[in-house]
Amino acid sequence: MASSDKANPPATRTEALMEEIRRRMARRALGVGDRLPSVRAFAREMVVSPSTVVEAYARLVAEGLIRSRPGSGFTVAGPLPPLTLAEIEPRRERAIDPLWVSRQSLDAEAGVQRPGCGWLPADWMPHEAVRRALRTMARADDGLLADYGSTQGSPALRRLLARQFAAEGMDVAAGQILLTSSGTQALDLLCRLFLRAGDTVLVDDPCYFNFQALLRAHRVLVVGVPRTPQGPDLAAFAEAVAAHRPRLYVTNSAIHNPTGGTLSAQAAHRVLTIAGAGEMIVVEDDILADFEPEPSPRLAVLDGLDRVVRIGSFSKTLSASVRCGYVAGRRDWIEGLVDLQVATSFGSVGPLAAGVVETVLGEGGYRRHMAQLRQRLARQRKAAIAALAPLGIEPWTIPRGGFSLWCHLPEGCSSVELARAALERGIVLAPGNVFSASESADAMMRFNVAQMGDGVIEALGALLGPARLSRASG
Repeated sequence: MASSDKANPPATRTEALMEEIRRRMARRALGVGDRLPSVRAFAREMVVSPSTVVEAYARLVAEGLIRSRPGSGFTVAGPLPPLTLAEIEPRRERAIDPLWVSRQSLDAEAGVQRPGCGWLPADWMPHEAVRRALRTMARADDGLLADYGSTQGSPALRRLLARQFAAEGMDVAAGQILLTSSGTQALDLLCRLFLRAGDTVLVDDPCYFNFQALLRAHRVLVVGVPRTPQGPDLAAFAEAVAAHRPRLYVTNSAIHNPTGGTLSAQAAHRVLTIAGAGEMIVVEDDILADFEPEPSPRLAVLDGLDRVVRIGSFSKTLSASVRCGYVAGRRDWIEGLVDLQVATSFGSVGPLAAGVVETVLGEGGYRRHMAQLRQRLARQRKAAIAALAPLGIEPWTIPRGGFSLWCHLPEGCSSVELARAALERGIVLAPGNVFSASESADAMMRFNVAQMGDGVIEALGALLGPARLSRASG
């Protein structure tokens, strides 16, 4: 049961059974019209007498939550309580729950160090370029400052993105691009378009933790495929596709999050071959592409946006405050996504945000900013590796770019216990199992080299010695 149930346990066995049915409804294991377990089956499962189950079901009928149908047993009448992600299976310890890590990073007060977060410090971002763009937008007509955007988003920004994609070798028209409020919203819309509760989705193991949190909200089965520095383990990938017949595969190709690995050309071709044979759609998150010194193979480019959909945003390189992302894909899929975005958000990203992004991206200053940022991160990455080495923390691979280091912790050290202890000192870390669908990465930790501020290395050194950080103690 939920933690709130433990704090206020039901007074009787009958109430405990009623609470269990409510909990299953809350996490959508039972939906409106679904049949409840038979009296005898539920009695065996909960180790109570059939008469206790009969009493619990009778009370739930009286409350209107379930109904009795002669010859058909009991079914859910509704209404369902609000969906609470923390109640959706599989249940996870809060310290390795992606939602917990995200909230710790987003809600951190001033002075809290965040080497576990997934973005750059504010003073690393191109503020002057954003300010210039905002001044330009402020002089625009009243409609741009006040009206809704068009259903696909700014034509000018979509044309600019199409030109950038063409430079990579991907022939895409502006009509094949939909602007969204973020990369996360782009993935959410794709899940709404393609998935139904109970479908299977493949992810890399490890993968960006919010992929898992969002997929849990769509009530799908998440299956992890082991990740290598060059891409997914191809044998395991083929086996998972054959065994589970997944609907989607969600991945990063450029500077994989959290590992920093880069997809090889051989792996990219095999992934597309296996995905095509399995009639699986691939969602390629390209949000970190601009951090690469030179472009690596892209599934969307090789596939030509047939079974691959590209998503991305500008929150990592330009501004997380100016919310703007995109989806690039087949025209028929974009049409479906437009309707879904109108239904859920009443239109695309606002003209003001789109105008700021278009203005900044169109300036030569943005390209210079990214070139300087890549150099700065290369220096910071080298310094972080050198500082972590005496602590017995070693990188799994050396990334070609970006700000993440996926690291092995010293033998016997638990990343969960280290994260707990660090939080007491005002440091937010990202333990390995947050990223792992199989929860097999407790010996790993992701570090943001741009967020390794004063005192982080010293605090880690002080924390790594105590026995409480041992995996055995967890």
